[in-house]
Order: sequence, then structure tokens, then C-alpha cells
Amino acid sequence: MMKSFSTTPVSKAVAALMFAGVGLTAAPSFAETFEEALISAYQGNPTIAARRAVLRAVDEQVPQALSNWRPQVSIQGSAFYENKDNYPGEKNASTVPATVGIVLDQNIFRGFRTQAETDIAEATIKAERATLHAAEQTVLLNAARAYFNVIQNQAVLELNTNNEDVLNRQQQAAEDRFRVGEITRTDVAQAESRRAGAISDRIGSEGDLETARASYEQVVGHPPVNLVAPALYGKLPLTLDDAIAEALTRNPDIVNALYAWDAAQATIRDEKGKLLPTVTAESSYIWAHEPSVANLDTTTFKVGLNVSVPLYQSGAIYSQIRDAKHRAGQRRLQVDEQRDAIVQGVTTAWQSLQSANARVISYNSQIEAATIALEGVQREAQVGSRTTLDVLDAEQELLTSRVNLVRAQRDAAINTYELLNAMGRMTARDLELDTPIYDPVKHYEDVRGQWIGGNDWANTDAAMSPETPISNDFIMNETDDKAIEAPAKAHYVVAPGTTEEGASPSE
Repeated sequence: MMKSFSTTPVSKAVAALMFAGVGLTAAPSFAETFEEALISAYQGNPTIAARRAVLRAVDEQVPQALSNWRPQVSIQGSAFYENKDNYPGEKNASTVPATVGIVLDQNIFRGFRTQAETDIAEATIKAERATLHAAEQTVLLNAARAYFNVIQNQAVLELNTNNEDVLNRQQQAAEDRFRVGEITRTDVAQAESRRAGAISDRIGSEGDLETARASYEQVVGHPPVNLVAPALYGKLPLTLDDAIAEALTRNPDIVNALYAWDAAQATIRDEKGKLLPTVTAESSYIWAHEPSVANLDTTTFKVGLNVSVPLYQSGAIYSQIRDAKHRAGQRRLQVDEQRDAIVQGVTTAWQSLQSANARVISYNSQIEAATIALEGVQREAQVGSRTTLDVLDAEQELLTSRVNLVRAQRDAAINTYELLNAMGRMTARDLELDTPIYDPVKHYEDVRGQWIGGNDWANTDAAMSPETPISNDFIMNETDDKAIEAPAKAHYVVAPGTTEEGASPSE
């Protein structure tokens, strides 16, 4: 009588991982959810914290530009010792003249450069906010990848471990049947070969899991603990065109490019301002002591205007204006470059997601068919119409289908968040994470009109504190950024003396 072959089972843990996408999982005790992992990355990842510090530094460019509207006040003084050697027969003289006074300087007109420099600073800040947005997206996307990679590799390891156990039993059964003469030595060797391959696969899976766990700890900040596969994200656009349209207004790369273009156009105005006159007001009150003239003390009060009219600066200013125009043209073309890249990125993510979802459906059907086939081959092997190799092949096909399903589900999950990333929606606020949201506008508003002194955030950043808590004052409000539409393509050269819509004149 031939010994029966058992069907390779799927453990409850693997089944939960394989079908988590349709919400059939039950969270184990002390499990870490997907949202909790993203929150940990958002709160503690140093990449985001460093980018916030850079933005706070860039915020200071506005008060620096606005300072040109404000007066400069200084106290000036001097005191020194003089010793005069007179001709022979005359008495040497030693004196200590001194002056002290207060001087006030106020810019009145700088060729409109203060307005231009303020516009440059404002645009640069908004571009840097977009960079922070991109950094946040990258960190959260990496956290999502790490989360699903751990889940995938756990499932694959369990499948390979389970397969190794089954093949151990298969080999033992083959050796028993060989001893009673039911099969040949070749059948035993085939079972041994498959068992050795299963051991290799299991060892490889263990290494993959440890690598995934290390990546998870790097991004999230702690090792993974009982990860729970989340339900599928359901707030995606209905069509590819909708996804592209949203990405062209929200993707941080194009927002950054547009504000960089704004800053470049303001730079042209700043350079042109150097050709215009400057007017400053000056007021001073000075007390002077001159002991060499009968210990004379004098006080002087002065108020007036200083006017400077540039005539020729060796051609340097005109060269700087041309330089600024060329760079503005570069920034203009980079808007088109980013737009094309965004369309390509959204399209790739969308198609990858559709492909992964289709593969999930296909592998589910393949698993059902492979399970039925394996049961049939096992029954046929019991009556001698199938060989040991046939059973091993059927078992391997079912295992491969299950592993492919796990990987396809992982791909579908990650492609979902890659699509959100391309659209500019892979943020803590868009994902509605239950955590305080950093508001980049709050610090800007605090320092924009600051005339003197420091602040707590500057002190904290300078001390390089290992942990910078998010203050309740930094809860995100609705952004004040303008709605941005991608401009028409500019893959052409504007003729001298003409002005394209939305661009600066050639002069």
C-alpha cells in the first residue's frame, strides 16, 4: 500500500498576510499598525527634521530683505593720545582729543531693489517649503516600502519554512517506500534534491527578512514588531487623467520649479535696480573735545540726504543682468522638464498599480487551480499512475503561486503609495495621520516682522538637540500657497524685444 502525500498547507499567519488586502486580518496583541509606523517615521526621522531646520533658516531671508527699509543706528566715538615734540627751547605738548556721537542712516530709494529682494526671498521660501514637502513624502514612502517589505518577507519565509517541513516528510516517505521496493533510488534522489533546494530558499528568505527589518529600523526608528497588513487605500483618483491633473498642481517638484522661476525673474529686477540712483537720509549728533585749542568742546548736529547716481560700472552690471536673464530662462525650461517628469511618473505608478492588481487576481486563480491539480496528482500517485517527481512538481508550482501572490500584493500596496507620492499626496496631512502636523508657515510669520533678538527654535537648532518636539503652535493650517497651474511649454527662444505671456520682458 502506498503512503499518501499531504497537501502543502498554508498557515494562518501566511493566509492573513496573503489576504490582508481585502481586510480579512485580525490584529495580534501588541501589533504595530501601518499608521503607527508612518507616525513614528514622521515624528522621528532625521531627514525631515533636518529639512525643517533648513526651511527655518531660509525663512530668515525675508527679514533680511525687509531690513533695507529699516534704519541703521550706531554710536561712533574716538579718543587717542597725542604728543607733539616742538623745536628746541619750546615746551612739548601732550593732548587727548576725543569725539562721541550717534548716527542714523535710512534708505529712502534703492532702485526698487528692496522689493525685488523681498520677492526673491518669498519665492525661495515657498520653493523650500516644496522641498520639505518632497522630503516628507520620500520618508513616508520609504517607511511604507519598509513596512510592506517586512510583511512580504515574513510571509515568504513562512511559506519556504513550511515547504521545507513538507519536503522533509516527503523525503522520509520516499526512503521508506524505497526500502520496501515501491520506488527506485532515482525517486529518493529527486526528493533529496528538492529538500536541499527548499533549505536554500529558506536560508535566503531569512536573510531577506533581516535586511528588510534593518531597513525598517533605519526609516521608522525602531525594529518592526508584529506588523499588521492594512486594508487597501481607497482614496485614489478614478482615472489616470485625474491623477495627472492633480499631480501637476500639487507635486512638490513642480511647485519648487515654479517658485524658483519666480525668484529668478525677481533677480532680474534686482540686478536692474543697480543701474538706478540711490537715496539715503543721514542724521548725526556728535560731541568733540579738542584740548589743543584752549580745551574747546563742540557739538554738531547734521541731517541731510545722500544721493548716488551710477554712470558706468565697467559693464559689470549689464553682464549681471544678462546672466540673470539666462538663468531665468533655464528655470522656465525646468518647469517644463518637471512637468514632463511628473506626467511620466504618475503614468508609470498608475500602470504599475493596475498591473499589480491584475496579477493579484491572476495568482489567486492560479493558486486555486494548482491546489486542485496537486490533490489530483497525489491521488494518482497513490495508485501508481504518477511518479514522485510529478508530486514534487505540483507542490513546487503551488508554492511558487503563493509566493508570487504575496509579492504581487506587496507590489500593489507599494504602487498605491508611489502613485500618491507622484501626485503630491503622500503627506501626514493627506494620509490623515493621528499626529500633530508641522506648520512651516508659523515660524515664517514669527520672524517676518522681527526687528531684534532671537527665538527658541533658533536656539534649539543651534544646540543640535537630539529631539526637537513639535510645538502645539505648529499645528498645520490651510496653506496660503497660491493655486499653481503648469504654464504652457516654453521650448523655444523668445525674440529680442518681445514678451511672452507670464514671462519677463527681454529688457
